[in-house]
Parts: sequence; C-alpha cells; structure tokens
Amino acid sequence: MKTITSMVALLPLTAAFTPSSFTARTARHAAARRVTAVPSAVPTMVASAEPAAKPQRRTLPPVLGGLKAGNKKLCVITGASSGLGLSAAREMCEKDDYFVICAVRDVDKMRSEAAAQGMDEKKYAIIECDLASFQSIKDFVFDLKAFKSSRPLDRLVCNAAVYLPKDPLPKYSEDGYEMSMAVNHLGHFLLCNLLIDDMAKSKDARCIIVGSITGNSNTVGGGLVYPRADVGQFQGWVQDNGEGKKIEMIDGKGFFGAKAYKDSKVCNMMTVSELHRRYHDKTGITFSSLYPGCIAETALFREKRQWFRKGFPLFMKYVTGGYVSEQEAGERLAQVIDDDLCKKSGVYWSWNGNAKQVGLYDPKTKTVSGAGGSGGEIFENDQSNQVTDIERAGRMFDLSSKLCGVEWPEFK
Repeated sequence: MKTITSMVALLPLTAAFTPSSFTARTARHAAARRVTAVPSAVPTMVASAEPAAKPQRRTLPPVLGGLKAGNKKLCVITGASSGLGLSAAREMCEKDDYFVICAVRDVDKMRSEAAAQGMDEKKYAIIECDLASFQSIKDFVFDLKAFKSSRPLDRLVCNAAVYLPKDPLPKYSEDGYEMSMAVNHLGHFLLCNLLIDDMAKSKDARCIIVGSITGNSNTVGGGLVYPRADVGQFQGWVQDNGEGKKIEMIDGKGFFGAKAYKDSKVCNMMTVSELHRRYHDKTGITFSSLYPGCIAETALFREKRQWFRKGFPLFMKYVTGGYVSEQEAGERLAQVIDDDLCKKSGVYWSWNGNAKQVGLYDPKTKTVSGAGGSGGEIFENDQSNQVTDIERAGRMFDLSSKLCGVEWPEFK
C-alpha cells in the first residue's frame, strides 16, 4: 500500500521529466521547475536572484523511486563513483534494508563502475551532483525529492573530495571559490543545509562527513607532515566584501594546494561538531565524522607524481602502519552508516590506534599496526584543538552559511 501511495504522489511529476520538457526546464533551472509539486524541505535562501543557465545535463534523473526502493532506508553517498565512496556504496547495496542514491558528477562513469562491481541495479539509483556548483547541488536536491517523494532521507554521507597538490595556481568553482574548499567543504555544507529538514523527519537519521588525520594537527600525518592545516581566523573568507570569492586560501595567504585540502578537512570536522551542537538535540539526527585509514591507492592521489603513487602505498603499509585497502575503508564507512554502535552523535570515529604515533612492527604477524591502518576495533577518537575550538567552529559555520547564501531552519 505504501508503494502505491508513493507512486501516486509522484504521478503529477512524471510529465515534467520527459525529454522534451526537461530541455526547456533546465534552461531556467529553479525558476522553471515546478517545485510546488514536491513537498519542500529547502530553507529560505538569502539570495533569491534567478541563477544563470548552464549546459543541459546529459541524463534524465530517475523518478518513481518509491517503486524501486520499497521500504528500505534511503542512503545518499557523494563521490560514489570511485575510491572510498564506491567501496561504501557497494557495501551498502549488499545490505537488504538499504537503498543507495549515488550522488556523482559523472553519471556514465558511475553506471560503468557499478556494473564492474556487480552492484544490483535494484539496490541503487544514480543522480547527478557536481559539488563544484551550487546550482547543481540544488538540482540534485530537487531530483532527489522527485525520486523519493515524501519519504524522509535516512542517511547522508558526504564523502566526495578533490586533492590538488600539484597545482601552482588555484582553480575556482562555478561560484568563485577555491576548488578544494568548494567541493570538499562548501558543497557538502550546502547539501546538509538543504536536506536537514528532510532528515529530521526520519526516525534514525545520520549525517556523516568523512574527515582526515591531515586536518588534525595532533596526529603524525597532520602535525608532522608539511604543510599543516591552519584556517587562521578565516581572513580569506571576509575579503571581497565578505563574499570570499576568488580568494586563494581560507587564511588569506597565497595558494598551497596540499594545505587547501587539509584546511577543507578541518572545516568538514568543524561542521560535524557544530551541527551536533546546534541540531542533534532538536532533530535527533546523528552527526558524525570518521577517519577510515590511509587509502594509499585511492584516485584522490591521481594528481601526485608517478613515483609517489607507486611508493606511497608501500611506505604506509610497511613503515607507518597507516595503510588500509579501499575495501576495508568502505567496510569501515558502512559500519558508521549502519552499526547501532555508531548512533552516538558528535563523534569522530577511528580504528586500530589513533594515528598519533608511527605503527609498531609485530614479528609474529610480520605487519605494522596501531597507526589507524588495517585491522583493529572502532573507537571514539579525539581531535585537534583547532577543530574543537568552539568559538572558531561557530565562526566557520556562520561564514560558510553566508558564502553558500543560506539560512538554517528553526527546530522546536
């Protein structure tokens, strides 16, 4: 009966997603969308000007999701077409009580990777989402709601990231922000804002943002490996009349690609802490972060030189002990998504030691362990003083809201 109800609720929308009407609809984006036909959970925007047109999307978004997803929990994973995201998506598709929505920039690539991984087509859907574009994120939220109708979202996993250590000069997003910060932090920040109302309707919602030891200066990888993450007092974000556009670094200094990534991870972990402080008690949503270990062979390092890509996995596996395979990292993320142990909010989850020291060699197993790498049990880790600075995290949250042009809903 619920399936029939979901189908009926979506019937008025099916005409809006025919090929001919879709072309016309995308020309004017939000202004031309029939958003009143979908129950809205999008907070009021500070800036309401009509967005500029962008090229037509290559694929139509899926609809009538109530028929496909049944009564399963709905889980959105960004960056699901490669690395940690793909591994986690595969793990979640193997669970009987979940339906995965793959939020990806390249729909064709996701389709190909899912087939190669043997993912059951009945267990997932693919919706385009380019985190370097605020408009694309808003399009994704609209398409997601058209897909799921009035059903709440149960899991939001903010995983996608870019790492640009070789770039001598900054790249900027469609909206004018440095690319690492735009994709890794601001895009996910906006996504959380647009979906928090929806998630608050779920009985057991979880919002998970993937963190990193590189953003924690109290670890070997974050404290001893140059450059260290340092967001300063967000001097870059208050430039340009408070718009922060075309600013190279969040601290107002010159561009440094590796540091830009680390700074974005600081903001990711600060966001989790602030969402927990501001909204956990009022919404019941579990907000958490995690460090799944160093996935030394991930596509995240595709910008690094060839010698690094070959030597880094060996170094992490046999010297530091921080190495973890994509499969095991995906299993770890899936645990945070699903395990009852991970219902606690405001936690930064880790495994196998806290990565505050180089791993120790065990002659019996002939492995190096205890530095966050393969094996071990999950535990609640602590974070650096920079991440846990409540005043600075609050300022980050307010400035990010301004850059994204959003206000946050009030919950009683």
